[in-house]
This record gives sequence, C-alpha cells and structure tokens, in this order.
Amino acid sequence: MKNKLALTALVVIAATGQAVAQGAPSPIEIRQTAFDLMSGDFGGINAVVAAKGDTKPLEARAKAIARYAALIPALFPPGSNSGGNTKALPEVWSDRAGFEKAAANLGAAASKLADSAKGGDLELIAADVKAVSGACGACHKEYRAK
Repeated sequence: MKNKLALTALVVIAATGQAVAQGAPSPIEIRQTAFDLMSGDFGGINAVVAAKGDTKPLEARAKAIARYAALIPALFPPGSNSGGNTKALPEVWSDRAGFEKAAANLGAAASKLADSAKGGDLELIAADVKAVSGACGACHKEYRAK
C-alpha cells in the first residue's frame, strides 16, 4: 500500500511538472518504476497461469495493470523525451492520440483479464493473458526503442 501511495504521489508530481525539488525523481524514473511494477504484476499472473494455480488472486494484479495503463499518458509529459535512460520513441509525443489509444487498449485488456480471473476459468484467463501481452507488445512496437 505504501509503495502504491508513493508511486501515485510521484505520478502527480510528474504530471503537473512540479518535480523540481532537489532529489526528486525525473518523469523518466517515475515511469520506469511504474512499468517495473506493472511487469511484476504481469509476471506473477503468467506464473500462476503456467502452473495452473489458484486464479482468484490474479484479479487484483490485473486491476493494478489496468490502473497503471490509465496513468501511462501522464507518465510521458512534454519534455520527458530525453535526459535520461529512456527508450521512448518520438512517436509517443508526435502520435499522442495513437499512444493514448494503445494505453487504453492495455487497460481494457487488463480489465477483461480481471473479470476472467474473478470467474476462475483458466482457459479464458490464459486467452486474456495473451491479449494483455499483445497490447503491451503493440505499444512497444510503435512507441519503444528496442
């Protein structure tokens, strides 16, 4: 809970362009942390599905991914395209509508996965995991350097 509150505070700071205090993380660091958290949630989901384990806890992880997806556009404010170890391509800013749509697609896929996890049907969950993976990959293909 404490980590989610800290991440939320950092996102708000980055989104409002007020990350000027000494030692404040850059928008690039904030978004990389958010993506690391999302990756951890998705990795946990994949592990449970591969092991054919208990799917009930996956609902919360999928909901977290959907919430991260809703924040993605705010994690890329104007001027955060350089100055750090970013792999964001210029298209994040030049094709903002497409970028926002890709984030929304990820959120929708993750929300569907959360619903499937709540239902407990492992085959449906596995299919929705593939959809979330596809949404991540589609965004990386267009908006992230390899």
